[in-house]
Amino acid sequence: MSDFLFQYKNVVPMTWVYFSSLLTVALYFKFSRLWSVRNLDLICLLLLTPGLVMEARGRELGETFWSTAAYIWLFSVGGVFLVRLLVDPIMVRRPLLEPNLSVGGMTFLGVSLLVFLMARVATVNPAELVPGEAANEPRPMVAAVDPAVPAVNPDASGLASQGPRYPLLRFLRTIYTQSYFRPNANSRTPGDVPSDLRLDQAARTVLILSHLAVVIGLVVIGYRHFDNIKTGVAAAVLYLLLPYMPAMMGRPDHVLPAAFLVWAIAMYRQPLAAGLFVGLAAGTIYYPLFLLPLWISFYWQRGLWRFCIGVGVTVGILIGVLALSAVNFEMFFQDLKQMLGLTLPVRENLEGFWRIPGISPEYRLPVLALFVVLSISFAIWPAQKNLGTLMSCTAALMLGVQFWHAHGGGLYMAWYLPLLLLTVFRPNLEDRVALAVLGTGWLSRRPPPLVSGDKAA
Repeated sequence: MSDFLFQYKNVVPMTWVYFSSLLTVALYFKFSRLWSVRNLDLICLLLLTPGLVMEARGRELGETFWSTAAYIWLFSVGGVFLVRLLVDPIMVRRPLLEPNLSVGGMTFLGVSLLVFLMARVATVNPAELVPGEAANEPRPMVAAVDPAVPAVNPDASGLASQGPRYPLLRFLRTIYTQSYFRPNANSRTPGDVPSDLRLDQAARTVLILSHLAVVIGLVVIGYRHFDNIKTGVAAAVLYLLLPYMPAMMGRPDHVLPAAFLVWAIAMYRQPLAAGLFVGLAAGTIYYPLFLLPLWISFYWQRGLWRFCIGVGVTVGILIGVLALSAVNFEMFFQDLKQMLGLTLPVRENLEGFWRIPGISPEYRLPVLALFVVLSISFAIWPAQKNLGTLMSCTAALMLGVQFWHAHGGGLYMAWYLPLLLLTVFRPNLEDRVALAVLGTGWLSRRPPPLVSGDKAA
């Protein structure tokens, strides 16, 4: 950024944590309604930040205590949010609580944040990752590395090293965008990153477009589905303000699925398009496959076949790309297994929470079983699904993945944060059911007249 702005200095990461937290409170905290659910949601969102900072301290300084505390902290806050999302469908009274700034001011702030954050992705130089010699020299705002990234061979593929995901994602490099602490001599520092980890132009483009898609999607949902553009802008600005953004904005496997899920919600009135986006998300990181019972139940009375065809076509195309890129059948079969997660739950080489001493990997199996039960239960509960329940339950499932994810579960917040923010800001959407908003034809946008019993109770 110093190439464009005279004497510009990168913000010290911990300074950004404090500044963004204070700005978030100033913009969104309802001082006139201290005991509102909105304030509780805001406090819990800010409580995610200490977990990120502790995880960074443990990883960058090689201190096991802080890594252990970080994952326990993230799991605890995640548990609170999971309960919050599961009870959201019964929260009927949803007063309009707008941010403490006009829509013009929010838009200006959001555009400014987006430009500065994306400029960092576009212009970061790996040479800047080497810590300076001066003790008072600000560290560049560069990356928290997720344990899912192999330390020895970044291009290693397969279920064992990376978990279920689309194999071709290995060609999208991770950009190191934030470091909270000065690493010691025994830890892996940004300066140790091999030259083949440089983010090429294609990966930079994917990252920038993915973040842009999330932000635009949040605004579109507020405008089209909440009938309040200020709510959409507020959700987008809060997404950019959270300290998670500069910490993980260089991870394609974080933000790309989030963009697909946000646009699946944005296009829910077109089941075919919604199916395409859900299929893209599931093909990218596998875990959104568990969303199918929920989404199929939502479209059960109208739009089911259009949605299923959208999902099937997308997954089929992604499999076809794998077949064309594989050099032999064995490689294609291994890539297909990784894409679809066709393996038993791993019990070795786990990362994150499940690597904490004293916590047996066997405990991960009942957690996985409970998650599967939760996923299937959404097929029948809530019995009458509307757009609000679709958002909250989708966020709950993507948050639930964190509790059994074998490679750094708890850090993949982008998978559920945009949907969580939509749930926090959404109005009452009980009338947005499939029968009320979907047309009967493939291209029809106008639904037929409602009959008694079509609306949500």
